[in-house]
Amino acid sequence: MYDEQRKYLAKAEESYLRVALVIEYDGTNYCGWQVQKNGVSIQQKIEEALQKALGRRTAIHGSGRTDAGVHALGQVAHFEAQTDIPADKFFYVLNDLLPQDIRIIRSYEVADDFHARFCAKGKHYRYVIHNARAKGAVNRLYSMFVPVPLDMGRMEEAAKHIEGTHDFSAFCAAGTDIKGTVRTVDEVRLGRDGDYIIVDVVGSGFLYNRVRIIAGTLIAVGKGKMEPAEVKEAIDKKDRTLAGATAQAQGLFLVEVFYTAL
Repeated sequence: MYDEQRKYLAKAEESYLRVALVIEYDGTNYCGWQVQKNGVSIQQKIEEALQKALGRRTAIHGSGRTDAGVHALGQVAHFEAQTDIPADKFFYVLNDLLPQDIRIIRSYEVADDFHARFCAKGKHYRYVIHNARAKGAVNRLYSMFVPVPLDMGRMEEAAKHIEGTHDFSAFCAAGTDIKGTVRTVDEVRLGRDGDYIIVDVVGSGFLYNRVRIIAGTLIAVGKGKMEPAEVKEAIDKKDRTLAGATAQAQGLFLVEVFYTAL
Protein backbone atom coordinates (compact mmCIF):
# COMPACT_ATOMS: atom_id res chain seq x y z
CA MET A 1 0.00 0.00 0.00
CA TYR A 2 2.82 2.37 0.88
CA ASP A 3 4.55 1.73 -2.45
CA GLU A 4 1.36 2.51 -4.36
CA GLN A 5 0.90 5.78 -2.45
CA ARG A 6 4.52 6.76 -3.14
CA LYS A 7 4.07 6.11 -6.86
CA TYR A 8 0.87 8.17 -6.88
CA LEU A 9 2.51 11.10 -5.09
CA ALA A 10 5.53 10.98 -7.40
CA LYS A 11 3.23 11.01 -10.42
CA ALA A 12 1.28 13.93 -8.99
CA GLU A 13 4.48 15.99 -8.84
CA GLU A 14 4.93 15.60 -12.60
CA SER A 15 3.51 18.22 -14.96
CA TYR A 16 2.11 17.85 -18.45
CA LEU A 17 4.30 19.77 -20.89
CA ARG A 18 4.48 20.48 -24.58
CA VAL A 19 8.13 21.16 -25.31
CA ALA A 20 9.74 22.66 -28.41
CA LEU A 21 13.33 21.87 -29.38
CA VAL A 22 15.63 23.87 -31.63
CA ILE A 23 18.03 21.34 -33.14
CA GLU A 24 21.35 21.54 -34.93
CA TYR A 25 22.62 18.48 -36.75
CA ASP A 26 25.17 17.22 -39.21
CA GLY A 27 23.17 15.06 -41.60
CA THR A 28 26.17 13.24 -43.09
CA ASN A 29 25.68 9.94 -41.28
CA TYR A 30 21.87 9.84 -41.33
CA CYS A 31 19.15 8.82 -43.78
CA GLY A 32 17.41 12.14 -43.15
CA TRP A 33 15.14 13.63 -40.49
CA GLN A 34 12.25 11.17 -40.62
CA VAL A 35 12.29 7.65 -39.16
CA GLN A 36 12.85 5.13 -41.96
CA LYS A 37 13.31 1.38 -42.23
CA ASN A 38 16.47 1.61 -44.33
CA GLY A 39 18.69 3.67 -42.06
CA VAL A 40 19.19 5.68 -38.89
CA SER A 41 17.45 9.06 -38.82
CA ILE A 42 17.75 12.23 -36.75
CA GLN A 43 14.21 11.78 -35.44
CA GLN A 44 15.00 8.22 -34.35
CA LYS A 45 18.06 9.28 -32.33
CA ILE A 46 16.15 12.04 -30.53
CA GLU A 47 13.22 9.73 -29.75
CA GLU A 48 15.66 7.16 -28.36
CA ALA A 49 17.19 9.85 -26.14
CA LEU A 50 13.72 10.93 -24.97
CA GLN A 51 12.86 7.35 -24.09
CA LYS A 52 15.94 7.14 -21.89
CA ALA A 53 15.16 10.48 -20.25
CA LEU A 54 11.44 9.86 -19.67
CA GLY A 55 11.31 6.10 -19.30
CA ARG A 56 8.69 5.76 -22.04
CA ARG A 57 8.41 6.02 -25.80
CA THR A 58 7.74 9.60 -26.86
CA ALA A 59 7.10 10.76 -30.40
CA ILE A 60 8.54 14.03 -31.70
CA HIS A 61 7.11 16.06 -34.56
CA GLY A 62 9.45 18.11 -36.76
CA SER A 63 8.78 21.25 -38.78
CA GLY A 64 9.48 19.22 -41.91
CA ARG A 65 11.74 16.61 -43.41
CA THR A 66 15.33 16.95 -44.49
CA ASP A 67 16.93 14.40 -46.81
CA ALA A 68 19.94 12.20 -46.26
CA GLY A 69 23.09 14.33 -46.05
CA VAL A 70 21.21 17.60 -45.46
CA HIS A 71 22.15 19.59 -42.35
CA ALA A 72 20.29 21.87 -39.96
CA LEU A 73 21.24 24.84 -37.82
CA GLY A 74 17.71 25.50 -36.59
CA GLN A 75 15.33 22.59 -37.13
CA VAL A 76 12.33 22.78 -34.78
CA ALA A 77 10.42 19.85 -33.28
CA HIS A 78 7.99 19.37 -30.41
CA PHE A 79 6.86 16.58 -28.11
CA GLU A 80 4.41 16.05 -25.25
CA ALA A 81 5.37 14.59 -21.89
CA GLN A 82 4.22 14.24 -18.31
CA THR A 83 7.43 14.86 -16.43
CA ASP A 84 9.08 16.69 -13.57
CA ILE A 85 11.91 17.82 -15.88
CA PRO A 86 11.49 21.56 -16.59
CA ALA A 87 11.07 22.34 -20.28
CA ASP A 88 14.19 24.50 -20.43
CA LYS A 89 16.30 21.66 -18.94
CA PHE A 90 15.66 19.17 -21.73
CA PHE A 91 18.42 21.08 -23.54
CA TYR A 92 20.92 19.63 -21.06
CA VAL A 93 19.31 16.25 -20.50
CA LEU A 94 19.06 15.29 -24.17
CA ASN A 95 22.51 16.51 -25.16
CA ASP A 96 23.98 14.07 -22.63
CA LEU A 97 22.15 11.25 -24.40
CA LEU A 98 22.60 12.25 -28.04
CA PRO A 99 25.56 11.70 -30.39
CA GLN A 100 27.86 14.67 -30.94
CA ASP A 101 26.51 15.34 -34.44
CA ILE A 102 23.03 16.08 -33.05
CA ARG A 103 22.72 18.97 -30.57
CA ILE A 104 19.72 20.58 -28.89
CA ILE A 105 20.39 24.33 -29.07
CA ARG A 106 17.36 25.32 -27.01
CA SER A 107 14.32 23.76 -25.31
CA TYR A 108 11.28 25.61 -24.02
CA GLU A 109 7.62 25.15 -23.14
CA VAL A 110 5.02 26.04 -25.77
CA ALA A 111 1.23 26.32 -25.79
CA ASP A 112 -0.90 23.17 -26.06
CA ASP A 113 -1.95 24.09 -29.60
CA PHE A 114 1.60 24.61 -30.88
CA HIS A 115 2.69 22.26 -33.66
CA ALA A 116 6.21 22.47 -35.10
CA ARG A 117 4.98 21.76 -38.63
CA PHE A 118 1.52 23.27 -38.87
CA CYS A 119 2.33 26.48 -36.98
CA ALA A 120 5.42 27.25 -39.08
CA LYS A 121 5.03 30.42 -41.16
CA GLY A 122 8.22 30.17 -43.19
CA LYS A 123 11.74 28.82 -43.40
CA HIS A 124 15.23 29.99 -44.19
CA TYR A 125 17.42 27.58 -46.14
CA ARG A 126 21.04 28.07 -47.16
CA TYR A 127 22.94 26.38 -49.96
CA VAL A 128 26.75 26.47 -49.97
CA ILE A 129 28.76 26.16 -53.19
CA HIS A 130 32.54 25.66 -53.07
CA ASN A 131 33.63 27.43 -56.26
CA ALA A 132 37.35 26.79 -56.56
CA ARG A 133 39.86 24.93 -58.74
CA ALA A 134 40.62 22.25 -56.15
CA LYS A 135 38.20 20.36 -53.92
CA GLY A 136 38.72 20.92 -50.20
CA ALA A 137 39.18 18.18 -47.63
CA VAL A 138 37.34 19.68 -44.65
CA ASN A 139 34.20 21.22 -46.14
CA ARG A 140 33.47 18.58 -48.77
CA LEU A 141 30.56 17.30 -46.64
CA TYR A 142 29.09 20.79 -46.17
CA SER A 143 29.17 22.26 -49.70
CA MET A 144 28.85 21.32 -53.36
CA PHE A 145 32.12 21.55 -55.24
CA VAL A 146 31.94 23.39 -58.58
CA PRO A 147 35.37 23.86 -60.22
CA VAL A 148 34.06 25.96 -63.13
CA PRO A 149 34.04 29.75 -62.46
CA LEU A 150 30.49 30.98 -61.76
CA ASP A 151 29.19 34.36 -62.89
CA MET A 152 27.57 35.88 -59.80
CA GLY A 153 25.93 38.69 -61.78
CA ARG A 154 24.06 36.25 -64.00
CA MET A 155 23.04 34.16 -60.96
CA GLU A 156 21.68 37.23 -59.15
CA GLU A 157 19.68 38.21 -62.23
CA ALA A 158 18.20 34.72 -62.42
CA ALA A 159 17.38 34.72 -58.69
CA LYS A 160 15.06 37.70 -59.14
CA HIS A 161 12.79 35.58 -61.37
CA ILE A 162 12.39 33.06 -58.52
CA GLU A 163 11.24 35.58 -55.93
CA GLY A 164 7.50 36.07 -55.50
CA THR A 165 4.45 33.81 -55.58
CA HIS A 166 4.53 31.31 -58.44
CA ASP A 167 3.53 27.82 -59.43
CA PHE A 168 6.82 26.07 -58.72
CA SER A 169 6.09 22.85 -60.63
CA ALA A 170 9.41 23.35 -62.47
CA PHE A 171 11.23 23.41 -59.10
CA CYS A 172 9.67 20.31 -57.60
CA ALA A 173 11.08 16.78 -57.77
CA ALA A 174 9.47 14.79 -60.58
CA GLY A 175 6.78 12.36 -59.40
CA THR A 176 6.15 14.19 -56.13
CA ASP A 177 2.64 13.47 -54.86
CA ILE A 178 1.42 16.88 -53.75
CA LYS A 179 -1.89 18.66 -54.23
CA GLY A 180 -0.67 22.18 -54.98
CA THR A 181 2.59 23.71 -56.18
CA VAL A 182 1.90 27.43 -55.73
CA ARG A 183 4.33 28.78 -53.15
CA THR A 184 5.95 32.06 -52.14
CA VAL A 185 9.68 32.81 -52.11
CA ASP A 186 10.28 36.02 -50.21
CA GLU A 187 13.97 36.33 -51.00
CA VAL A 188 16.80 34.63 -52.87
CA ARG A 189 20.04 36.27 -51.72
CA LEU A 190 23.54 35.46 -52.99
CA GLY A 191 26.84 36.30 -51.37
CA ARG A 192 30.47 35.28 -51.68
CA ASP A 193 32.89 34.41 -48.91
CA GLY A 194 36.27 33.65 -50.48
CA ASP A 195 35.83 30.53 -52.59
CA TYR A 196 32.31 29.93 -51.29
CA ILE A 197 29.07 31.19 -52.81
CA ILE A 198 26.20 31.30 -50.33
CA VAL A 199 22.61 31.09 -51.58
CA ASP A 200 19.97 32.03 -48.97
CA VAL A 201 16.34 31.23 -49.74
CA VAL A 202 13.53 32.47 -47.50
CA GLY A 203 9.93 31.53 -48.10
CA SER A 204 6.96 29.40 -47.12
CA GLY A 205 5.57 26.01 -48.02
CA PHE A 206 8.74 24.50 -49.49
CA LEU A 207 8.23 21.75 -52.05
CA TYR A 208 10.34 18.60 -52.06
CA ASN A 209 13.87 19.37 -53.33
CA ARG A 210 12.89 22.93 -54.27
CA VAL A 211 15.93 24.65 -52.73
CA ARG A 212 18.30 22.10 -54.23
CA ILE A 213 16.70 22.62 -57.66
CA ILE A 214 16.96 26.40 -57.21
CA ALA A 215 20.66 25.98 -56.36
CA GLY A 216 21.22 23.65 -59.32
CA THR A 217 19.47 26.09 -61.65
CA LEU A 218 21.54 29.05 -60.42
CA ILE A 219 24.71 27.00 -60.89
CA ALA A 220 23.68 26.24 -64.49
CA VAL A 221 23.11 29.97 -65.07
CA GLY A 222 26.44 30.81 -63.46
CA LYS A 223 28.20 28.35 -65.77
CA GLY A 224 26.53 29.89 -68.82
CA LYS A 225 24.52 26.76 -69.58
CA MET A 226 21.25 28.62 -69.00
CA GLU A 227 20.23 32.23 -69.54
CA PRO A 228 18.67 34.12 -66.58
CA ALA A 229 15.49 34.62 -68.61
CA GLU A 230 15.17 30.85 -69.05
CA VAL A 231 14.48 30.56 -65.33
CA LYS A 232 11.34 32.65 -65.78
CA GLU A 233 10.41 30.52 -68.79
CA ALA A 234 10.72 27.33 -66.72
CA ILE A 235 8.44 28.80 -64.05
CA ASP A 236 5.89 30.11 -66.56
CA LYS A 237 5.75 26.81 -68.45
CA LYS A 238 5.75 24.75 -65.21
CA ASP A 239 8.25 22.43 -66.85
CA ARG A 240 10.75 20.61 -64.64
CA THR A 241 12.92 19.74 -67.64
CA LEU A 242 13.58 23.45 -68.29
CA ALA A 243 15.11 24.06 -64.86
CA GLY A 244 18.56 22.97 -63.71
CA ALA A 245 19.65 19.73 -62.10
CA THR A 246 19.03 19.00 -58.41
CA ALA A 247 22.11 20.15 -56.49
CA GLN A 248 23.83 17.75 -54.10
CA ALA A 249 22.34 17.24 -50.63
CA GLN A 250 25.42 18.03 -48.57
CA GLY A 251 25.39 21.73 -49.52
CA LEU A 252 21.97 22.35 -48.00
CA PHE A 253 21.25 23.69 -44.49
CA LEU A 254 17.93 24.41 -42.78
CA VAL A 255 18.90 27.62 -41.00
CA GLU A 256 15.72 28.72 -39.24
CA VAL A 257 11.98 28.07 -38.97
CA PHE A 258 9.71 31.08 -38.44
CA TYR A 259 6.64 31.22 -36.20
CA THR A 260 4.22 34.05 -35.46
CA ALA A 261 4.55 33.46 -31.71
CA LEU A 262 5.87 30.79 -29.39
